Amino acid sequence: MRRTKLVCTIGPATVDRIDELVGAGMDVARLNFSHGSPDARTTAAERIRAADADRTVAIMADLSGPKIRLGEIEGGSVTLDTGRPFTLYPGGGAAGTGSGAGVRFPALARDVQPGDRVLLADGAAELRVVATGEDVTTEVVRGGTIRSGAGVSVPAERLSIPALTDRDRSDVPPALALGVSYIAQSFVRSAADVTELRALLGSDGPQIVAKIETRPAILDFDAICDAADAVMIARGDLGVELPYEEVPILQKQLVRRALDRGIPAIVATQMLESMIASPRPTRAETSDVANAIFDGADAIMLSGETAIGAHPILAAEAAARICRLCEEQGAAYLPAGAAPTAATDADAIAYAAVALAAADRDVSAIACYTRSGRTARILASLRPRVPILAFAPDVAVVGLLALVHGVVARTCQPPSDADGRLGLMAWLLGEDSSLAPGSAVVLVASTARPGSGPNLLEVHRVPSGTYS
Repeated sequence: MRRTKLVCTIGPATVDRIDELVGAGMDVARLNFSHGSPDARTTAAERIRAADADRTVAIMADLSGPKIRLGEIEGGSVTLDTGRPFTLYPGGGAAGTGSGAGVRFPALARDVQPGDRVLLADGAAELRVVATGEDVTTEVVRGGTIRSGAGVSVPAERLSIPALTDRDRSDVPPALALGVSYIAQSFVRSAADVTELRALLGSDGPQIVAKIETRPAILDFDAICDAADAVMIARGDLGVELPYEEVPILQKQLVRRALDRGIPAIVATQMLESMIASPRPTRAETSDVANAIFDGADAIMLSGETAIGAHPILAAEAAARICRLCEEQGAAYLPAGAAPTAATDADAIAYAAVALAAADRDVSAIACYTRSGRTARILASLRPRVPILAFAPDVAVVGLLALVHGVVARTCQPPSDADGRLGLMAWLLGEDSSLAPGSAVVLVASTARPGSGPNLLEVHRVPSGTYS
């Protein structure tokens, strides 16, 4: 079983191929609210759920955030020449050309100053601010091709735009109406940004994935981890905000710190970028995906590869194959789990279950009954050598666990009493064709009232026949 989860962005290339993406291994479908129409996102969500017959595929809504973008470009794209002047027109302007383009941010001239570096399209072109007035005059330091709607990156710490924009606030209700499991918050700069979104979503709203793509977010990373439910190391904007040579080290550090805190980490951006046009990844991209796995990432994310690429299904299959092989044959390079702690009885039980699975080679899985998903997440943070089978009575909880490393979550009917939880799991495991007859499974359960943590371990043998 592949334990690293796969997040795929849905776009024009895949909205009619959801079934194929699910078959290729997609665990979480990302709907990017920076692009597409509300009707297109509704159609995508309906098709994701219609394809969700054998397992739950969760949906993530990715808010636009304070992302500055270019306006329309004549012909859709233009190539900028090094050394030429290029004017940015805050708030709009005519269709862009090789001499200038509109920017969808009226306050740009106020927030930048001469000498600032401005990057377009994730660094495809680099500008230097020469002067500001009503417009922003720049010089092209490094030429390149830019497209309509491409990102405009300026120093995040000086942006006056709020973390939650008016557009984000208007996008939250339709995202909730889609029944998403996660909402990704773009350009988070502090834990307070996450807290602000949490207040907007409500206590029973979707889980928040904080996107780490600014220098201030790195400085406040631990507090952001405490405020969010998961983090995404979004290397595209991070690589233009910071020197690109620092990004690999930061990736390793941030993924490790998230793992130690027991929250899922996604590594994203340009994982298999060449597969937007090519049917095969480069060797460097293959190594990049492998390194994210060896860093300890819970999930990797494909963006343009599956949204607009020519080979979206091949890209998803390639990512899944790399993950599976690294996990099977690269066990020596996989990181240890979070440092075991026993702050609660649930922590102690989880650590004991993982230790038992490590000591007994007959153990083929750890199974738990969970109402909130917390027990499964604690187990996953310890990175056991076997998969975690999580049974939950709430389909929403199953969706939340779709992002968590090594967890296979399934819905079940709630047992009639506390003692019935072990019997229910034993019956469900007997019906599981993926478990070899006679193999052992560590059961983690609670005999206490609902809502209390696990307090019981039991080693269960999968019967040779199925229950009737």
